Amino acid sequence: MAYDLITMGRIGVDLYPLQTGVPLAQVTSFGKFLGGSATNVAVAAARLGRRTAVITRTGEDPFGTYLHEALRDFGVDDRWVTPVPGLPTPVTFCEIFPPDDFPLYFYRRPKAPDLEIDAHDLDLDAVRDTRLFWVTGTGLSEEPSRTATLAALAHRAKSGTTVFDLDWRPMFWKDTASARPFYAEALRHTTVAVGNVDEVEIATGEREPLAAARALLEAGVELAVVKQGPKGVLAVHRDGTSAEVPPLPVTVLNGLGAGDAFGGSLCHGLLADWDLERVMRHANAAGAIVASRLECSSAMPTPDEVEDALRAGAVL
Repeated sequence: MAYDLITMGRIGVDLYPLQTGVPLAQVTSFGKFLGGSATNVAVAAARLGRRTAVITRTGEDPFGTYLHEALRDFGVDDRWVTPVPGLPTPVTFCEIFPPDDFPLYFYRRPKAPDLEIDAHDLDLDAVRDTRLFWVTGTGLSEEPSRTATLAALAHRAKSGTTVFDLDWRPMFWKDTASARPFYAEALRHTTVAVGNVDEVEIATGEREPLAAARALLEAGVELAVVKQGPKGVLAVHRDGTSAEVPPLPVTVLNGLGAGDAFGGSLCHGLLADWDLERVMRHANAAGAIVASRLECSSAMPTPDEVEDALRAGAVL
């Protein structure tokens, strides 16, 4: 049976401070969590009842072992998560200054194993057959992951829903100009593009949400989703339908996992063939729930939690 969702991209260990509002230099205790945007999206969709898997790589070390165990515990298939001898599993630290300041510190040197995904090792039949395939901008930042990502997209050839998470991380690129040609190539092979205003500007040169959405449609996608933070989310489809949905009121504890929860819910709604406004409202609610919690992967909401938030009109 084909998967509902296969994601491809970043994985690592998130070490989050258990003290909020404290500079990292003064933090004395941390929680250990499964992390990485593509991986968290697979976890979020699994929590909503979807059959998911992730294509990525770890170090051949105890942190790599931990990530396999965590994926299985979350119900995410780890058959395409393979070790890279000689490279350490990445770790990521953050600082937590609610409501809107969450600096990230990536430890991905000399190179992150998830950038060693090789096109020759891909199960291209599974990529083609999954109902929804999800890739990220980070996967385009270095070889051989770049070629593998583009090869997977080309082989899939828009069969089913294919989502490009723009996922702009400037520390992984030389500069903006070096990223844009690869973003443009990925957009040619995808049906859905999703990103915040900074990310859509990298992909299109447009920052105003509606202009950016139209530019993404012109680049080849069928649905453009622009996340606007406190202004909510704008979604524009090639068929002329659109939805602009405000965020749910929430007391933010840690905003770092909200986008991944949004992504997992977006996949869930697209797979369910919901109307555009319902998809966006559900995704907004999922993101708000995770923003109200400390962790990311283990904070992904259940269907009942999302429905409760939608009924309440807020995350309580």
